[in-house]
Amino acid sequence: MLIIILYFFIFIVAVQILYYLMIFGKFAFAKAQIITPKKVSVSVIVCAKNEAENVTNFIPLLAEQDYPDFEIVLIDDASSDTTLDIFEEFEKQYSNVRLVKVKNNEAFWGNKKYALTLGIKASRKEYLLFTDADCYPTSKDWITAMSSQFTMQKTIVLGYGKYEKITNSFFNKIVRFETLLTAIQYFSWAKAGHPYMGVGRNLAYKKEEFFNVNGFISHIQVRSGDDDLFINEAAKSKNTTISFNPDSFTLSKPKTTYKEWFIQKRRHVATANYYKTFDKIQLGVFYFSQLLFLVLPIILLLFEFQWIFVLSLIGLRYLITWIIIGFSAAKLKEKDVVYFYPIIEFTLVFTQINIFITNIFSKPVQWR
Repeated sequence: MLIIILYFFIFIVAVQILYYLMIFGKFAFAKAQIITPKKVSVSVIVCAKNEAENVTNFIPLLAEQDYPDFEIVLIDDASSDTTLDIFEEFEKQYSNVRLVKVKNNEAFWGNKKYALTLGIKASRKEYLLFTDADCYPTSKDWITAMSSQFTMQKTIVLGYGKYEKITNSFFNKIVRFETLLTAIQYFSWAKAGHPYMGVGRNLAYKKEEFFNVNGFISHIQVRSGDDDLFINEAAKSKNTTISFNPDSFTLSKPKTTYKEWFIQKRRHVATANYYKTFDKIQLGVFYFSQLLFLVLPIILLLFEFQWIFVLSLIGLRYLITWIIIGFSAAKLKEKDVVYFYPIIEFTLVFTQINIFITNIFSKPVQWR
């Protein structure tokens, strides 16, 4: 029995190494991106629901972008606080701000995709750049950096949405490492010619891409997924690229408690159930092999079965994955989280199991 477990463990280590070397290595060892400004017109789309404090702080940062041809489309999704009032003041203050007021619709009540659709239709520029109301760009060249990746063929650009660093918070490192690992995955698969998701905190595409797939209509019944489900449907190897120049990053405030973060992750995992079959399989294989990599050697080492060989395999896997994650983290300016990689990985894997089990018995809370 132990010999079978050992052979299976060897197989799992091989699967993990193949993922990291053959897929994730495509991003880890990619050359640094040089920004070459493009003369394209851009509509920055921001949808907000009860985000008065955030929009007060962050919309002026969008208005101060150093870009010659852009507008800001502010979408108020039936807010009950002062968000709409603040947006109306911004519309008066900035000549390139366009305001879209969304009223509750019985058929689409509380559906962010409905609000975004109205905003996209109201936009006047050829290219759309999305961020969330609680996000802000890390540079005045954010629009320049993201739009620089557009070409005649590449009409979808996947960006990176960072979370703010909180000093002396190990939980913050867990949140940022999970975000880093997710970015490594969707950047790498995009470079491998199989893009499967993007994040609404930092995402751009040509407006025609939205209408080519009839917007969000194929998944309008799913409250979440205006970013990843859209990309899962619209993105192809020929029309999708990535942007990882530091000027192209956005920042947002992370969850500060495990409960809040767990609820957020539940929504993300539930949305992934609607991905294409191949994408669900590759994600499932990756996370299941992660789990087995942590569990199987415990059994073998408890019985001291081939323990030197087992420890050697563990060391080999961690050496390769640490290198790949380290190079990727350097690109995305997240190097400090890599030092705690083994501990954080263990935490994340068992959090995934908890999320999966919890989602079976109850539905996660969506956009309201």
